Amino acid sequence: MELKKLILAPMAGVADGAMRTICVRHGAEFTVTEMVSAAAVYYKDKKTYRLAEITQAETPCAVQVFGHDPDIVAYAITALYEAAKIKPAAFDVNMGCPVKKVVRGGDGSALMRDIRLAERIISAAVKVSPVPVTVKMRAGFDKDSINAPELAKAAEAAGASALCVHGRTREDMYKQGTVRRGVIADVVKAVNIPVAANGDIFTAEDALSMLDETGAAAVAVARGALGNPFIFEEIRAALGKKDYTPPTDAERIEAAKEHIRLIVEEKGEKAGIPESRKHAAWYLKGMRGAAWARQTVNTVSTEADMIKILDRVSEGLTV
Repeated sequence: MELKKLILAPMAGVADGAMRTICVRHGAEFTVTEMVSAAAVYYKDKKTYRLAEITQAETPCAVQVFGHDPDIVAYAITALYEAAKIKPAAFDVNMGCPVKKVVRGGDGSALMRDIRLAERIISAAVKVSPVPVTVKMRAGFDKDSINAPELAKAAEAAGASALCVHGRTREDMYKQGTVRRGVIADVVKAVNIPVAANGDIFTAEDALSMLDETGAAAVAVARGALGNPFIFEEIRAALGKKDYTPPTDAERIEAAKEHIRLIVEEKGEKAGIPESRKHAAWYLKGMRGAAWARQTVNTVSTEADMIKILDRVSEGLTV
């Protein structure tokens, strides 16, 4: 599998179709859906199937699944592929999510404590998947069990086509400054399949140094893209040694408006406007009038009113 250089990492509750689409428009070369529960697919939960829906505008896109039962993960991959109108470019098996309720169920980063089970899950996925299977992992479960290279070798042996390594442990959660780039480098050396590096990439400089220090084939950007889909343009320019002009506040507001329209188009106003509020806050961070806007967006329930608030910030009319 050829791994694209600039990846939008999966983020639960954030990397929905609208987020994926706007990041592709600003230079992301590959996207991944929010986590899809294999067990929920097995029990035919309709909302879960919707999480896996892809539009042409966000392709190439992988569907990320999580689960701890090899047979159920295999069932989910088959069912999701058959149901998909736009077929995924890959299935990504999550072995990195640190959230308590996921880990408590034996899923996500809990699988880093059972390499043999992880290998069986990947093998089962590979056997049924019509497209490549990739694996998302962390450096390890905690500081005393840094075993990403071991899991990476098991994943490769099971047939995984590529890996994405978040350089933190499960214990680290998302704590700033805890990314172990050396562990990612060790994974790159341990396998012959491409590896994407993930963790604390907020600027082009972060991306270039990550690639340089780890030898990874790609970077996966997560929180660095919140309110800033432009980061992919910034990184692409740096990779090509080209000048980059950051967006003006007005351009950032226009992107926020575009993003809100995409959310409402995907989810409708009733669900989409509450979802839009956090995105608006991310786009407006650091701008004059941002505090007023963050408070005011919580009082509106229509797309038109959300757009008016953003227009007032753009015009400086916040009082």
